[in-house]
Amino acid sequence: MAFQPIVDFERREIFAHEALVRGTSGEGALEVLSRVNPRNRYAFHEACRVKAIETASALGMESKLSLNVLPNDISGQTECFHTAMVAARRCNFPVHRLMFEITEVERVADLPGLAAAFDAHKVHGFTSAIDDFGAAFAGFELLAGFQPDVVKVDMGLVRNIHNDPVRLSIVKGFVGTCCELGIRVVAEGVESSEEVHALRAMGVGLFQGYLFARPAIAMLPAVAWDAA
Repeated sequence: MAFQPIVDFERREIFAHEALVRGTSGEGALEVLSRVNPRNRYAFHEACRVKAIETASALGMESKLSLNVLPNDISGQTECFHTAMVAARRCNFPVHRLMFEITEVERVADLPGLAAAFDAHKVHGFTSAIDDFGAAFAGFELLAGFQPDVVKVDMGLVRNIHNDPVRLSIVKGFVGTCCELGIRVVAEGVESSEEVHALRAMGVGLFQGYLFARPAIAMLPAVAWDAA
């Protein structure tokens, strides 16, 4: 597992670390997941989440730990949450520091079931998130049916946003909507200080991207606060 920080710019602290699967030779997540037999997909993702929790605990991670989940692995069931919570308790990693990111690689088959599964587990205090908003299936239909604690704006909307009035307007309106709903916004894929300044001006306070740190294996990455 590799970890990439999500930083809270105003507080100058790490809000969370996203866990990202890597191959034994450093292969990226897409390449690793392409080798997984569809019949074993759920079990593989479960094993990755457990490994991420074990590693985060061993590293003494004090931030939230963000775990990727496929929406149809959650809808109408609770095993995904139970497995993670059991692993967290076994490793003495606080359950309330877990964050579950719904990825955008597939359309949600049962949106009410997904929302109900999260609502049923709010008592445990973990954070819910929508990943890559604005890409593929992560859009307003998902947000309308399920209001998470955090939404991550896809890097396709973030890249060079300071030079694109259309995307500036779109993201500004979206940030305003999230503010009204009490949802925190993360800007993904941030690579320049100009992007940070433009996004901060519209109220974004959480950032993830190479400007701050690349994903790192087995050690917590340093954060380049002064770069932005």
